[in-house]
Amino acid sequence: MSKKNKKNQSEEAKEAQQEVLNEEKDPQQQAQEQMDEETVEDVDKKIADLEQQLEHEKKEYLFLMSDFENFRRRTAREKAELIKNGAESAMRDLLPVVDDLERALDAINKGGDLDSLKEGVDLIYNKFVKYLESQHVTAIDSTGKDFDTDVHDAVTMFPAPDPSMKGKVIDTTIKGYMINDKVLRHAKVVVGS
Repeated sequence: MSKKNKKNQSEEAKEAQQEVLNEEKDPQQQAQEQMDEETVEDVDKKIADLEQQLEHEKKEYLFLMSDFENFRRRTAREKAELIKNGAESAMRDLLPVVDDLERALDAINKGGDLDSLKEGVDLIYNKFVKYLESQHVTAIDSTGKDFDTDVHDAVTMFPAPDPSMKGKVIDTTIKGYMINDKVLRHAKVVVGS
């Protein structure tokens, strides 16, 4: 006999022996082996499902990271643009006031009527104050009020004309301004001592 035939015969003998052993096994043991095989198949299937789910979650995560990075770049660009052009609106609204001032200067140079010149400057001043109010900028009312370090800077102390003016603002040398309840510029004041 050839080696191949011997090998086939030995394999057949092993299979026959395995069949005999399987027949000798009790039904409970066979059922346990069958359950073990099913359990392995279930576990393999669950592992494959979990791997597929993991791949899906990885892709979702990468998409979210990409979206977040794009959002971060876009907001940084928009912020830089706002900072760069933030004063554009304010400056555009001031241009009519500058035009009026130029006309007033021309009238002064031409030697116009002093009363009409004064009236024109008053109109320009009122226009400018209205613009400031539209931007929520208000003047700080100081003279006669109690000295407040939050809104006033004392330039000097001056003897009070009467005792009731001690610790109060006698005179305002430079007006202070607030914007939306925040001090834009402190008022420079003379305080009674």
